[in-house]
Amino acid sequence: MRDDYFSTRSSVRQYSDREVPRELLIDIIEKAMRAPTCGNMQLYSIVVTTEGERKARLNELHFNQPAAATSPVILTICADFNRFTRWCEISGADPGYDNFHSFITATTDAVIMAQQIVTVAEMNGLGTCYLGTVNYNAAEISKLLELPDLVVPVASLSIGYPAKRDELCERLPVEAVVHFDTYRKDSDREITDLFKVKDDFEANRNFVKENGKRNLAELFTDIRYPRKLNEEVSESFSALIREKGFLGKEEKKD
Repeated sequence: MRDDYFSTRSSVRQYSDREVPRELLIDIIEKAMRAPTCGNMQLYSIVVTTEGERKARLNELHFNQPAAATSPVILTICADFNRFTRWCEISGADPGYDNFHSFITATTDAVIMAQQIVTVAEMNGLGTCYLGTVNYNAAEISKLLELPDLVVPVASLSIGYPAKRDELCERLPVEAVVHFDTYRKDSDREITDLFKVKDDFEANRNFVKENGKRNLAELFTDIRYPRKLNEEVSESFSALIREKGFLGKEEKKD
C-alpha cells in the first residue's frame, strides 16, 4: 500500500469496460473477512451482481448513476442474522435476534466489512464507490435479490477498474471531529469556522450558485437531503426492517 493511500484516496464514478476476474473478487472478499466482527459472528452477507437483467434492474434502483451503470460489479452488503439464527436453531439453541439491537449489531458488522472491501480492492488497483441509494430503494433491492427474513441491505459498492478518479474533495479539519474526554461545546462562530473549508470549496460554491441557494447548508436542507425525503426513506426503511423480522412483524388484520 502506498504511504499516501489514505490521504489521497477518492471514489470512482466512471469505470472502464475491463472485467473484474471472479477469482480476484473472491480473493478481495476473503481477505476483507478478517475485518473485526461482533462476537466473531460475521453478521453479514454479500450479494454479487455482475451482468444481465438483474444488473440492469439494480442499476435502475440506484437511479442509473454512473457509479452503478458503468461498473462491472455491484456488491450489496447485507446485515444478516438469518444464517446465524438458523445455525442456532439447527443446533437446538434458542436465538433471540429478532430485535432492533440485533439489527444494529448486524449493520455494524456489515458496514465494517464493506469498508474493508474498499481498502483491499483499492490495494489491488481497483476503484470503488459507495452507492448511498441503497437506503432509498432498500425494499425493492431486497425483492430483486430475494433476501430472506433477518437480512437487510445496508451498503452497496460499485467496483471496477477506473476510467477516471474523482478529484479530492474537501474534508473538515480534524479538530471538528475529535473530542477529548467529553463532547466539546463549540460556539456558533467556532462551528462556522470549522465548516469554512466546505463553504469555500470551489465545487461547493459553484453548486450553491447553480441551484440559486444562499449557502451550502441550505443546499443540503432544501435539495440534497430535504426533510420530506428523509422522512419518506425513514418510513420505508423502517417498514422493511419490520418486514424482515427485526422489529416484530405486524399482525395481519381481517
